Amino acid sequence: MKSGTRTLGVAVSGGQTATIAGAVVRVDRVVDGFAYATCEVGGRDATAAVESLLAELAREDIQYLLTAGVAPAWFNLLDLPRLAETFDGPVVAVSFEQSPGLEPALREQFDGEALADRLAVHKRQPPRERVAVGDETVWVQAAGCAVTTARELVQATTPDGSGRPEPLRVARLAARARRRDRESG
Repeated sequence: MKSGTRTLGVAVSGGQTATIAGAVVRVDRVVDGFAYATCEVGGRDATAAVESLLAELAREDIQYLLTAGVAPAWFNLLDLPRLAETFDGPVVAVSFEQSPGLEPALREQFDGEALADRLAVHKRQPPRERVAVGDETVWVQAAGCAVTTARELVQATTPDGSGRPEPLRVARLAARARRRDRESG
């Protein structure tokens, strides 16, 4: 991957309203821009919030969208296929823990329309694939690209020994800082 390849990393920091940060980070780890949005904890607006980040940035030089998981704000699910269509490019969700999947937890927490909506989004998600990154293991879900592309992206953007892609690390730091600023002022 070329050093100037840009990825929009998206991460969330909780609170009463979740803060979403988007960090544009090049493969050579140069940070190249930020955007922010909010979504409701436990709501159904996370996908729209990420779409608003993309619209705010309005940058055609971003080649990849990388998210920290698919349920960033207590079961407020990201619809990866919808994001791939909106972004018109590869969308890769990275999880850092093995999981039996969201369906049992969704059924435990929700019922009626809230459950049906979340299950519909969950069933559209691409399968989780295990990816080795140095000595670490992550799980990826790729929409708009092959798993081999997702693997290459995650490996290219993850510094040796960290186990976390740099665009997600920077976005998580930015989301936390923005949330603290909102809560204190």
